[in-house]
Order: sequence, then C-alpha cells, then structure tokens
Amino acid sequence: MTRTIGEVMTREVVAAHPETSFKEVARLLDEHRISGLPVVDHDDKVLGVLSETDLVHGQAARFALGRERRFRIPALRRAARRTAAVARATTARDLMSTPAITVHPEQRVADAARVMERHHIERLPVVDEEDRLIGIATRRDLLRVFLRTDEEIREDVLDTLTRAMGLPPHTVIVSVRDGLATLEGRLKLRGDIAQAVRHAWRVDGVVGVVNSLTFHIDDIHPPEKHPSRRIEHHWLPER
Repeated sequence: MTRTIGEVMTREVVAAHPETSFKEVARLLDEHRISGLPVVDHDDKVLGVLSETDLVHGQAARFALGRERRFRIPALRRAARRTAAVARATTARDLMSTPAITVHPEQRVADAARVMERHHIERLPVVDEEDRLIGIATRRDLLRVFLRTDEEIREDVLDTLTRAMGLPPHTVIVSVRDGLATLEGRLKLRGDIAQAVRHAWRVDGVVGVVNSLTFHIDDIHPPEKHPSRRIEHHWLPER
C-alpha cells in the first residue's frame, strides 16, 4: 500500500500570522516543542515558513548591526547590509522564508520525502485545492512510514502485486529483510517482471528490490523465425 500525505500529516497546526512578533514566535516554538511553523494570512493561505534557524539568524544579526560601514569590499558591504536588515526584523513577515514549499494531501509520502531532501527543509505545509492550510508534514511524520516491520511491508507488496497485476495467489513469493524486498517465482510474460518490480518499489518502506523472477514466455525478445532455406541442387554433367 502506498501512503499519502493526508494519512500521516499532523492536522492540528501551530501557525503564525505575518504581524506576529519575534518574541511571540519564539514563545510558540518553545511552548509547543516544535522547530518551525507556517505563516498564514487571514484566509489560512500559506505565505511562508519560519524556523528556529530563522530566529537564530535574526538574533545573531543584531550583533552585526552597523558593521556594513567597516567593509571596503562592495560584496562584503552588501552582505553586511542584508544582515543588518535581518537584525531589524521584528515580525514573522520579516523573518519567514518565502515562497513556502507546500504539498497536497493526496501526494505520496515518498514524493514528499524527495521534496524535503531536494530543498533541505524539515517540514511541508499541507494545503487543499484552494491553497488553505489543512495540516503539516514533518520529517518525523514521514519517517514513521519507513519504520514499519518487514512483515507489514511483505504483506503490502503481496497485496499490491495481486491487485495491480491480477496475479493468482502464490505466483510470486515475497520476502523482506530490513526493507529489502526479494521477489521469486515465475510469471507468464517476461515483460511482467519489470512491472512487478516497479510495483514493489512503490510500496512504502521498501528500500530496495532484489529481482529473482523468471518467465514462461519471452514477449520482449521472441525467438527469431528463420526463413525457409532454399536448397540449391547442383547437377554435374555425366562423364
């Protein structure tokens, strides 16, 4: 079975508004023991995301305030000005990261994990078709999917192969160890093997697939049909 974001997300979301103060955001993070939160407008549409790291950067920037005048190199002076701008930030609007990267509840957990990895983020606000906040998915939420037992994964792989490919029971023997699924058995067509492997890969918790399947009929590289050979007779003249 492939899990969706809607199945694992946290529905009770702690959020801030653009005008929420720096101190109030820090209080919310501490009180709810979270490392970040989305920033929404009055229609619950996500405007950005604010994390502990953003607050730390804002606090650290206060110590660098005014240093931009000390640098003679233009690039360093511009960087110092940006730091000074962060130091003057007093609300969530000033500190939040934008635009917010969001996901929809029907998206797969594996896809959300790839988004997090690609963008180096810890949480994804979950929005509905009108882009309103309905939940949040954290790395911890996604990790729970990959902490399933090998037996749970094995049953899901078998169920997926049976439903998706219509295979009779016991056609494929599945074993799973530490998330590594091994497929054994004989399928009717060689082309079905790649399909079975793809379906197994899509099961949440599978970290790899060992393909030991064989086939009855090679529908990919069928045997060549040899054209009938013409037999030539050579007659020798009589002596």
